[in-house]
Amino acid sequence: MAIELGSKLEGKVTGITHFGAFVLLPGNVTGLVHISEIADTYVKDINDHLKVNDMVQVKVINVDKDGKIGLSIRQAKEPAPGAPAPAPKRDFGPRGDRPPRGDRPGGGPRGGNRQGGGGRLNFEDKLNRFMKESEDRLSALKRNDAKRGGRGGRRG
Repeated sequence: MAIELGSKLEGKVTGITHFGAFVLLPGNVTGLVHISEIADTYVKDINDHLKVNDMVQVKVINVDKDGKIGLSIRQAKEPAPGAPAPAPKRDFGPRGDRPPRGDRPGGGPRGGNRQGGGGRLNFEDKLNRFMKESEDRLSALKRNDAKRGGRGGRRG
């Protein structure tokens, strides 16, 4: 039996690790349910939700070229009547969890990548700022190292 993306199957839990559970599917094929795909709530310990030899309903959410099969228990469950449908997961590229920094409000990691005049920093300005901050940090480290008597300080 070929495992198809999106299909719902019943399988048997064959192993539990700290990152997920292995499930034996029909056709003697094993897939992995990642810890984040076990329940709709935060799962700290998988053993609170699953045991070896449990029969579970899973949905195939990923099939790699090398044969690895990603499964989900939470996506296989039918939504409760009257419950809102889960929001579709947005794909923001290779990082997946958020848009690139330049697309976020405020720009960069420290609330903005703008200079006093309101223009965007070009590469040269960013490089100059990095070099200055780096030199400041190095000189502060050297001062502190000298106070502690490190690297060539007198030993007596």
